[in-house]
Amino acid sequence: MSDFLLLQELCSIHAPSGNEVALTSYILEYVQKNSFTWKRKPRVYAGIGFQDAVVLVFGSPRTAIFAHIDSVGFTVGYDKELLPIGSPKADEGTQLVGTDSLGDICCSLQYSIHECHNDDGSITEEKICEYVFSRDIERGTTLTYKPKFTEDDKYIISPFLDNRAGVWCALKLAETLENGVIVFSTYEEHKGGSVPFLQRFLYKKYHIRQALIADITWVTKGILFGNGCVVSMRDSYIPQRTYVQRIIDIIRRSQLPFQCEVEKSGGSDGGYLQVTPYAVDWCFVGAPQEFSHTPHEKIYKDDLYSMLLIYKVLMKEL
Repeated sequence: MSDFLLLQELCSIHAPSGNEVALTSYILEYVQKNSFTWKRKPRVYAGIGFQDAVVLVFGSPRTAIFAHIDSVGFTVGYDKELLPIGSPKADEGTQLVGTDSLGDICCSLQYSIHECHNDDGSITEEKICEYVFSRDIERGTTLTYKPKFTEDDKYIISPFLDNRAGVWCALKLAETLENGVIVFSTYEEHKGGSVPFLQRFLYKKYHIRQALIADITWVTKGILFGNGCVVSMRDSYIPQRTYVQRIIDIIRRSQLPFQCEVEKSGGSDGGYLQVTPYAVDWCFVGAPQEFSHTPHEKIYKDDLYSMLLIYKVLMKEL
């Protein structure tokens, strides 16, 4: 039996930014069903005051893990136009799924060119993303890529590995975690929104001042499949170097495979933490993937195992 059946289930759930409720319900049911077998049963915070986010608190926590549960997708607008949620990257003909009051939807994506008449009398062309379906879809409906999960000896290919792979890692870690916080955050793919009030809660109730970001990064010229989990030294945000170095030193002592990332773009819940009015150190630690935000995200299985093992070490040592 595959170790990734849980990940396959997570990747099948419709949960674009702002409409994460189905995945929130799944996580709460999963915790209720399985936590009696875990080393320590967590205190669960969700519902009123938390929107669709979920917070699991284990023992006497010092460090919080943030794993966002939302994905990219589309919102149905006017005249069949699809408005992006986050930054989806899909080819024409990509199948999209969702539900409105008339029933289930499985449509396809197409691009068309529209003429725009400007105030100065000139005409420019604009590329518009639209849906193709047998009926009109109610405006405001959210659509995501049709799930398709494939796995071989080395790789997994599926939409939404960013960040269902991070959620998978957090839920597997929960089985043995004694002290710490796991935060399942929302809105990360579309301008954020939940991290400030979640960190306020953690700071005031549990005095949490350090965090790890369980998310998925990119394969680049400096980051390769098979070299282990990635510690990000910077992206479009720059975390505190002393905290990042402390994490690197802990992983080096563990002799687990890892690689260090230095990027000029990209971001995560770490960036949203950095702009809160709380002095919290953070570091992105996650596996790399190819074809980000497409229906064909690809991850190397050993890098994902490396991510889980590194989180187990860090949550003991930090």
